[in-house]
Amino acid sequence: MLSKLSLAGADPRQEVRAGVTTFMTMAYIIAVNPQILGDAGMPRDGVMAATCLAAAFGSLLMGVLTNFPFALAPGMGLNAYFAYTVVLGLGLSWQGALAAVFVSGVLFLLLTITRARQAIVNGIPLSLKCAISVGIGLFIALIGLEKAGLIVPSPATGSLGLVTPAHFTTPELTRLLPPGTSPASICVALIGLVLSAGLIVRRVRGALLWGIIGATVAGVPLGVVTWPGGPPVSLPSGLGRTFMAMDFHALLGFGLVSVIFTFTFVDLFDAVGTLVGVANKAGMLDAQGRLPRVTRALVADSLATAAGAALGTSTTTAYIESATGVAEGGRTGWTAVTVAVLFLAALFCAPLVNAVPAAATAPALILVGVFMIEPVTRIDFGDFAEAIPAFCAMVIMPLAFSIAEGIVFGVLSYTLLRLLSGRWRDLSLTMALLSALFLVHLAWR
Repeated sequence: MLSKLSLAGADPRQEVRAGVTTFMTMAYIIAVNPQILGDAGMPRDGVMAATCLAAAFGSLLMGVLTNFPFALAPGMGLNAYFAYTVVLGLGLSWQGALAAVFVSGVLFLLLTITRARQAIVNGIPLSLKCAISVGIGLFIALIGLEKAGLIVPSPATGSLGLVTPAHFTTPELTRLLPPGTSPASICVALIGLVLSAGLIVRRVRGALLWGIIGATVAGVPLGVVTWPGGPPVSLPSGLGRTFMAMDFHALLGFGLVSVIFTFTFVDLFDAVGTLVGVANKAGMLDAQGRLPRVTRALVADSLATAAGAALGTSTTTAYIESATGVAEGGRTGWTAVTVAVLFLAALFCAPLVNAVPAAATAPALILVGVFMIEPVTRIDFGDFAEAIPAFCAMVIMPLAFSIAEGIVFGVLSYTLLRLLSGRWRDLSLTMALLSALFLVHLAWR
């Protein structure tokens, strides 16, 4: 299996640097995931260990099976659904929710083996694939801007929930800064953004990583970075309280179908969207816009989900932050393997990893939005049957804060316009089936 890994045409140092960059932009999950799942009653130290192990296993598997530079970890959004909807909202125990995640992982694997998932990936038109890449870039940039504290909810829009730039001189907006964000942390983010952008313009290799390091160093005198007290190396405890804690009896008693369907649906299209978007940016799609070795990539995603549930965390999936490593030149599985090694190291260096503030990694996410918007030039805006669905996918992803929702409305609008224009013969079977599934999903929720 290790023979699948190759450095053909790649620079080993560049691959390692890309892996470090990817890790630094997604390492926030080590601290955030235990906080979210802890709200559902899970032991936070156990979730932290499970998060690192699941990310390491998934990223290693992706690198070895596919030779792609995609990293995996417990997904944001999916962990929030796990904690706040399934456990706190619907009343299923967290042990039962873990069982639901495990079953969904097995279902993902079955869909992959029967080639249903890869048919979905390959059946999406090229214009939508390009739109997915652009939409993910906008989505990443929005996350980065929010983490940097540069945008805040706008009190002027009320229930619309729109955002506005942060203004330190306006008390109402200053109070709306995200938790843990302050004027000092925003300064750190701006320093990192200017530093990274300047290095990129000068074509300095490792610009994003150096920007993260520089912003972290700048955060020390500003009081944003607090170096951990006590030993910098420690091993998180509590894994025994989450390992194999799945409760299938509780899941069956609660109602299997609705919970499993939602986990399956959300992860399916988050994973597909991420793989297609990042692969498009990396130039890995073939002439037909298809992702080679997509079956192996989806198998890795499926197995990582099941393994993560067994370890004690929510759905593990491909991370959109992988785009930062691709932007640094990562092109092979050694980038993903590097990420896996760093997640294992994070088990022992958790205090040091947690010392890197979100303000220091936010600039990398913002600038990836610039890198990923390039495929918009491949969309035929002269054909409105192509342009309108692409626009829906690109805009809805950041505005709805959901990759999956952007794909849903992109696919549905594509199918509808094909029917209205009499071009229904252009529809693939995959697009027709997806549209029917999405309509059922929208009617169900």
